[in-house]
Amino acid sequence: MADQDYYDLLGIDRNADEETIKKAYRKLAMQYHPDRNSEPDAEEKFKELGEAYSVLSDPQKRARYDQFGKAGLGGAGGGGGYSMDIDPFEIFRSFMGGFGFGDIFGGGGGGGGRRGTPRGRDLQINLSLSLEEIAEGVTKKLRVSRYNPCETCDGTGAKPGSGKKTCTTCNGAGEVRQMTRSLLGQMVTVTTCPTCHGEGQIIREKCEACGGEGRVRSDSTVTVEIPAGVKEGNYLTIRGEGHAAPRGGIAGNLIVVIEEKEHQHFERNGDDILYQQTISIPMAVLGGEIEIPTLNGKVKLDIPTGIQPGKVMRLRGKGLGKLNSNAKGDQLVRIDIYVPKKLSQNERDMFEDMVQSENMQPPKQKEKGFFKKVKDAFFG
Repeated sequence: MADQDYYDLLGIDRNADEETIKKAYRKLAMQYHPDRNSEPDAEEKFKELGEAYSVLSDPQKRARYDQFGKAGLGGAGGGGGYSMDIDPFEIFRSFMGGFGFGDIFGGGGGGGGRRGTPRGRDLQINLSLSLEEIAEGVTKKLRVSRYNPCETCDGTGAKPGSGKKTCTTCNGAGEVRQMTRSLLGQMVTVTTCPTCHGEGQIIREKCEACGGEGRVRSDSTVTVEIPAGVKEGNYLTIRGEGHAAPRGGIAGNLIVVIEEKEHQHFERNGDDILYQQTISIPMAVLGGEIEIPTLNGKVKLDIPTGIQPGKVMRLRGKGLGKLNSNAKGDQLVRIDIYVPKKLSQNERDMFEDMVQSENMQPPKQKEKGFFKKVKDAFFG
């Protein structure tokens, strides 16, 4: 969901109140929940809805998002993103008061009821980039410590050759029902099966390598393509590269949060970069050519005759690449003039001679209207 607006995703107005946000999320989350919707992209849509709701339902996050977009969510989660561990299914369960999808809708008997599919949790890492990398975009190989499918049992959790069998507690339904009587009559409570944890099956013998989990903790290398122009707090979602789920379930996502390294020479201003260049008094008076650094090496810069301190010169296309565009920002060079504190006798004599020159005298400043009125009022 790199580009889609949270409000558009939920189909609501930007001035929507809390109740409207809740109703919109509930309707769409019910529609796209993977336990109810078997379309290929239903789960991804469900995760995106959870992300949007988690921001817009929180007044502080929503205020930052309204002002700065997704980049404004960078300060709430420790190192960039607003959540260190995003779980849309937990968001949904919390929204429904602690009940899962199967708890709400129930299921049929035998093998026709809800079966919980294990899901791995999302994983977040921070990635520091230099301005040079941000300017052009970069490919990074990231070392990630996560749960990976067990190679011994191919992620099933079962000892090779033993396989799985139908859970006898729920008869493969993945859920159990309890009937109670009250003054209002009979009530049926549907809960996830405690034996198979909603899977409907249990392993005959546990894999010795992973203890029946179907996954083990290990390091992996993930290749990430970073586009040009990203900013501090931006993040990329790499589908299926988070933690592996227990026993062959659906893997979570890897969320890569962008951080910017401080640069030795440049300061960022949007897609432009700022550079401070100090020149000598003679150079300011006479003009000339100097060499300055850019993100792509050194270039020549022509200093015009009589340049004034504070003048900003622009180098077109020497800034950062613009996100989702082939265009580039500029490099802005602010000119400062060095005034020496110590002079030799010859240098002092030279400057004293120049002081006598009428051309070296600064122009008379025009009297400001405000101060003139104050002067007239007090002194007539």
